[in-house]
Amino acid sequence: MKPVLLALNFLSPGHLAQLARAFPTLELAYEPDTTRWAEAIATFGPRVQVVLTIGSTGLSAAQMQAMPGLKLVSALGAGYENIDLAHARAHGIQVANGAGTNDECVADHAMGLLLASLRGIVRLDRLTRAGVWRTALPLPPHVSHKRLGIVGLGTIGARIAQRALGFEMEVGYHNRRPREGLAYRYFDDLLALATWADVLLVATPGGADTRHLVNAEVLEALGANGHLVNIARGSVVDTAALAAAIRGGRLAGAGLDVYESEPLPPAELLDLDAVVLTPHVGGWSPEAVQASVDRFVANVRCHLEGRPLISPV
Repeated sequence: MKPVLLALNFLSPGHLAQLARAFPTLELAYEPDTTRWAEAIATFGPRVQVVLTIGSTGLSAAQMQAMPGLKLVSALGAGYENIDLAHARAHGIQVANGAGTNDECVADHAMGLLLASLRGIVRLDRLTRAGVWRTALPLPPHVSHKRLGIVGLGTIGARIAQRALGFEMEVGYHNRRPREGLAYRYFDDLLALATWADVLLVATPGGADTRHLVNAEVLEALGANGHLVNIARGSVVDTAALAAAIRGGRLAGAGLDVYESEPLPPAELLDLDAVVLTPHVGGWSPEAVQASVDRFVANVRCHLEGRPLISPV
């Protein structure tokens, strides 16, 4: 019997066919429903050699232990926060991701959420369809020359900053340490960045280290005219604190592609006109998803041929 490539995240029929063509020596097993993962692992576990997953659902140590022949775990996108790296490394399991394959798409979407939040585009669309004319509405702020504070100036954050310069925004950022060769203003304290910024944009990795990094205190510092944009992970923002800040008039609005409750929508925010929501599609476009699948194929080929991975974690 063939070793198994177990895919645990959603893939289109075309991409499933691509994987089947690319790896004729592996049996492709597909189970994107997390409630059925235990059954799939029990069925295929002894034969699983490669697992494809995503960072937000990951792969636990217990799941890896149930697959004694596992040699490679790969996240389709850049995130890998819920893959148990310590266990994988301790047991000789390689870990890869799709770093760089969807950065531009995420940066584009971030700017879309920023524009939609500041300009109130979704709310204006609804009011226009209801027959409300501009003279009955408050003036939405413009985006140009606003201060953009980026939480996590990695590759994606840097691409967002580059786009913001096209709007003549002033860019500042918060990282654990400053990045060399960049002219953007560095803040070693997140509260100081939030106090300075008009828009706080979250682009930091998820995981335990950043859970609720953006909390009530940070939102209070951002202020009544401030906007929050999150294209990172829902866990980074305290949803209850965000809802309370907007309801209390202590924050002007937010644009979120990710939230703590996903795939369920964030119930606390659904009735708030000042919040724009999208279903974690920041990194999804035909081009980006194809690039991510191609990267996975390349990493698996490297693994099977004994060559270094293209994008190891």
